[in-house]
Amino acid sequence: MNTLKTTILLAAMTGLLVAVGAFFGGTNGMTFMFVISILMNFTSYWYSDKIVLKMYGAKEVTLHDAPDLIRMVSTLAQKARIPMPKVYIINTDVPNAFATGRDPEHAAVAVTTSIMRTLNYEELEGVIAHELAHVKNRDTLISTVVASLAGVITMIAHIAQWSAFLGFGRNDDEGGGIGGIVEFVFLVVLAPLAATLIQLGVSRSREYLADETGGTVSGNPLALASALKKIEYFAQHRVMPEATPATSHLFIVNPLSGAGGAMVKLFSTHPTTASRVAKLEAQAKKMR
Repeated sequence: MNTLKTTILLAAMTGLLVAVGAFFGGTNGMTFMFVISILMNFTSYWYSDKIVLKMYGAKEVTLHDAPDLIRMVSTLAQKARIPMPKVYIINTDVPNAFATGRDPEHAAVAVTTSIMRTLNYEELEGVIAHELAHVKNRDTLISTVVASLAGVITMIAHIAQWSAFLGFGRNDDEGGGIGGIVEFVFLVVLAPLAATLIQLGVSRSREYLADETGGTVSGNPLALASALKKIEYFAQHRVMPEATPATSHLFIVNPLSGAGGAMVKLFSTHPTTASRVAKLEAQAKKMR
């Protein structure tokens, strides 16, 4: 169901991009935006992992540096039937973790120093299994594509705003009157909002799927549920200094959970921890 939902949302995002392109510049506009989106996706596909790891000051570790962590990742990667990813540690006092990389053969898992101190062995196993599930399900690629498409739509909306101020408009006769106003509102307001909601829908679906897959791989959904509650508690009371809205979707729990009110939570890239815990508890009952 999560995979089907993701496919539908990706199709909706593509359709929205085409609609925006058609409004902004007809066939030429669609072609231009298509080229821009390809360039953005290409850059994200090949370099997003390096960019985000450097952004958070992640340091790669080996069996010599962190033997217990490396053995844990290796064992769980074998259970998940994926290649051993590179392992990184981020020096911060906020517990969290994320996975990145364009495919299972070029993946990386990053954990914070705080998460290794905060969670017990079984809980950390659950977190690692969740992140490996993202790798196995190719969520890092999906999230990159969706984020890029949403970014293109938002960028076009900003260009349209400036175009309106500068008096630039469509050359045909369809751009004026009430119809033109409605189309402009769609482009500047509704399209970016729709793109954001679709992006959030994809992100939340993939989190549910990673929880389910992670619970299966670790064999202990309740440990993952316990880990989520602990990480959520810290996220509500401490904000990771390096965290940004552009990368918050990568983490197992949104690192900006405590940085805003109800509106921030409404537009969160993650489902509520309570709903995730409930699904994991239901999964645990089925596995008994």
